Amino acid sequence: MSIWTVEMDIDRLHRGFPGTILEHLDITIDAVGDDCLTASMPVDHRTIQRMGILHGGASVVLAESVGSIASNCCVDQATLAAVGLQINANHIRPVSSGRVSGTARPLHLGFRTHVWRIALQDENGRRTCECTLTTSVITRKSLGL
Repeated sequence: MSIWTVEMDIDRLHRGFPGTILEHLDITIDAVGDDCLTASMPVDHRTIQRMGILHGGASVVLAESVGSIASNCCVDQATLAAVGLQINANHIRPVSSGRVSGTARPLHLGFRTHVWRIALQDENGRRTCECTLTTSVITRKSLGL
């Protein structure tokens, strides 16, 4: 059974990101499952740190992005929004080239909070980072939307 409250069309999801960090870092939505969402980004001059490996903060941007998008696709978007409340990241393995992907799966989908596990991996399927994201479900009106 699907957790989504909206039609999960990858092209439609991409249209919502112009002018955002997702566009700047070339983060793309790659796959949708009944209970998961996968996105990826390149490891390049925009995402590496001075030692030539993926910056931990870039990994967190990918994790929070895919988790937040997933969370927002589980609420009534006419009246509610899911916003980041807390994120934790454990960096496991360095990556120096290629793309990294992150798959978000829910641990808890409550009325006021969602908790997501986001597993990042390199192109060879090796785990690079493990994140937990908590989002707060709030009214769009409280955001001024």
